Amino acid sequence: MQHILVVDDDADITQLLAQYLSRFGFTAHTARDADSMRMVLAAQPVDLVVLDVMLPGTDGLALARELRSRSRIPIIMLTARGDPYDRVIGLEMGADDYMSKPFEPRELVARIQTVLRRITSGQAPPPEESEVVHFDGWQLHRMARHLITPEGVVTPLSNAEFRLLCTFLSMPRRICSRDQLMEDARGRSMEVFERSIDLLVSRLRQKLGDDPREPRFIKTVRGAGYLFNVRNVQGRMGWQP
Repeated sequence: MQHILVVDDDADITQLLAQYLSRFGFTAHTARDADSMRMVLAAQPVDLVVLDVMLPGTDGLALARELRSRSRIPIIMLTARGDPYDRVIGLEMGADDYMSKPFEPRELVARIQTVLRRITSGQAPPPEESEVVHFDGWQLHRMARHLITPEGVVTPLSNAEFRLLCTFLSMPRRICSRDQLMEDARGRSMEVFERSIDLLVSRLRQKLGDDPREPRFIKTVRGAGYLFNVRNVQGRMGWQP
């Protein structure tokens, strides 16, 4: 039986979700703030955390960053704010998915099941595959999820940046639509927010040292999407997170 931790200061929401999750075979634990979340995690192995952004004291974004710094535990964030920038920040902090309040509990269960399936099926690449992908003097280390620049500087990537770069590297010099990029960056098909994918592309450009006015790698194709401008990608991209 898989254990889900719901972190929200609204007692009605945590009680509702705990009851609903139990109907689908999950064991639910609840916490209302950072301290109680840490207590649950210290006492009980947890398979996934549902984390509200707006919490008393330490907010959910800071807690997501804290969790990701020491664990690969999946995180689904909840927010009452619909700003696409907030969604990108959540993904940058390491969240695996993002939902806006109000939401249908059944949809949250579906998101949880999808994230857990993805994590379970993607724990590690097949051993015969190379863990390093080379392109134009750069290296993408897939297990460590970081870039190494041609000068040897290590640049860490968020979950969303990593998945986005994997998509680009799997289709060099081909136009990728915003819909496709958002689906791959978030790890599942969901509503697309064009502004949020633009912000995520901007962050990846910064990691790659691209000039936003004249980018070398990630070219904007007006009205169509983006194109990753590299010709020689060495390394297999068959495994995706």
